[in-house]
Amino acid sequence: MATEKKKKTSESDSKHPWPDGPKPSHYAPEWMEYFRHLIHERRKEILREIGYLRESSMEQTSDTYSGDSSTYSYHMADQGTDAQEREKAFLFASREGKMLTLLDQAEERMSNGTYGYCMDTNEPIEFRRLEAIPHAKLSIEAKRRLEEAKNNIE
Repeated sequence: MATEKKKKTSESDSKHPWPDGPKPSHYAPEWMEYFRHLIHERRKEILREIGYLRESSMEQTSDTYSGDSSTYSYHMADQGTDAQEREKAFLFASREGKMLTLLDQAEERMSNGTYGYCMDTNEPIEFRRLEAIPHAKLSIEAKRRLEEAKNNIE
């Protein structure tokens, strides 16, 4: 009878393969809360960085348009440097914006019960990987395969 129950369970699992069917998290609720905390802390850090980039960009812009108190005219090389700094700040802010999106997606996966599972293999992602990269969608093995495939294409 016990084997009959196991067969029924495995049959029902195969009828509803994950991610279509519900799958309970393999991490205890306190660990999920720990990962949620890591995500929130990373979000706060990113928002601080974006604020700093915005502030420094505005300072550069206001310095440029307010006029320099020096007797020298604004040199073209200085303008080029300022433009390069603004572009660099924009790229950093863009990268941070993408990271915020990844963190949002991780929170969404927490809500729907798929957090901590590899999106390629449906196997659990290692604890240490999630601790280092709480927004990870792929296990280390799946990420390596993806990188190898990219390298083979190039």
